[in-house]
Amino acid sequence: MNISRWRRVAALWPCVLGFVITPLPADAEALDELVASAVPRLSEYLQIDTINPPGNESRGVEFLAAILDEAGIPYETAESAPGRGNIWAKLPAFGKGKKEPGLVLLHHIDVVPANRQYWSFEPLSGEVKDGYVYGRGAIDTKGLGIAQLQAFLALHASRAELNRDVWLMATADEEAGGFFGAGWLVENRPELFADIGYVLNEGGSGRVFGDTTVVMVEVTQKVPLWLRLTSRGRPGHGSAPLVETSVTRMVRALDRIAETEFPVRVLPAVAEMFEGIAPFQGNEDRQQFSGMGGHAAGKTHPTDSYMLSLKMRNPGAHALLRNTCSITRLEGSSKINVIPAEVHAELDCRLLPDQDPEAFLAELATIINDDAISIERIMGFTPAVSRTGTPLFDAIKKVSAAALDAQVVPTVAGGFTDSHFFRDLGITSYGYSPFEFTTAEFAGVHGNDERVSVKNIENGVRIYYDLLRAFTTR
Repeated sequence: MNISRWRRVAALWPCVLGFVITPLPADAEALDELVASAVPRLSEYLQIDTINPPGNESRGVEFLAAILDEAGIPYETAESAPGRGNIWAKLPAFGKGKKEPGLVLLHHIDVVPANRQYWSFEPLSGEVKDGYVYGRGAIDTKGLGIAQLQAFLALHASRAELNRDVWLMATADEEAGGFFGAGWLVENRPELFADIGYVLNEGGSGRVFGDTTVVMVEVTQKVPLWLRLTSRGRPGHGSAPLVETSVTRMVRALDRIAETEFPVRVLPAVAEMFEGIAPFQGNEDRQQFSGMGGHAAGKTHPTDSYMLSLKMRNPGAHALLRNTCSITRLEGSSKINVIPAEVHAELDCRLLPDQDPEAFLAELATIINDDAISIERIMGFTPAVSRTGTPLFDAIKKVSAAALDAQVVPTVAGGFTDSHFFRDLGITSYGYSPFEFTTAEFAGVHGNDERVSVKNIENGVRIYYDLLRAFTTR
């Protein structure tokens, strides 16, 4: 079922002259008001249950649509399936001069589940306490969505001449692959992206190292390859164990996978990331990270002892240096006294961006070494890298230096986002958020007690607005 509608509001935007980043007197007041309303709006957004599965993102669409209605901004919505809502709005380019490729501000409405037993507060409370906004999705990605929304509204209120179309887009299903959200829009509404040159999405942020902030902008990511293994054997009664069963075969195969450390390979993009953050690491990592360029060139190689140490201390960094497979789901007999004819296991494998998936599957089959176990591909994406030599990346660097006194480091993400859908279309996509996170704060993503500071939200709106003014106004 598809639901589409347009809210059309006639508006004549006069020409406004001013500096690129500094707000004009007329829009400074509007920006202040939008900064002040950001935290209450985030709190309300977090209280809307969009846990995926099942998603119910249309609830979030209604919330965002009401705000756009109030601002008088046209928008369109569509459901890819009942309850799986998506919404987008556009501020069109106008004024004299060349029209540049459009910019999309993207976030996803759905959030991952949360187990109340392990949280110290209600996961969907949206509570504001001790300088933080609490709730599932505070960082991933409703907090980013509110920063984008408020900056988008401030840009609208400024009435500045725009050199490109600026889109606000909120989509469904990212946490399960994006096939009811960004992927669905790319396939079913391709005309929306015909004039788009850039996407700003989740995947990067400011990271605090002591007294220094580094803005990490995601330009590529490891490629997910989700697999389902099926082991087959003769069924029987649990009281009479067989010599070999579907279960023993699977246990043996999974043990082989768990014990395998795939070869270390340092890609140039990963080396650039590690070298950029090397000055802010401890002694051992500082030395190793600064030498990643040599590893990428094949002149040097990290030792096994260092890789083991890195995996224990920083599994996220370790995962960027090799292919990985995590055993995440197991399914066996429905009864304790029945030896099943089939058992299943699912693997979350993440491949380095230059890895040939077919070659990896062949390698995995060799590791398993059992013809009675089949490998089925559940999901996989194509690799793509967004180059950094663009006006948008330059604008991010300038705004980050001015607002946070921070350098910008292009990074590779271990997880995946919806950016790959747009990179496949040739659209430059960056993972960027205007927040500063400590390691402890960022641990809440997909973890327990997710929260974002009030300071991050309020400062984030201003920083995002500065970026929009720098990149989108004439």
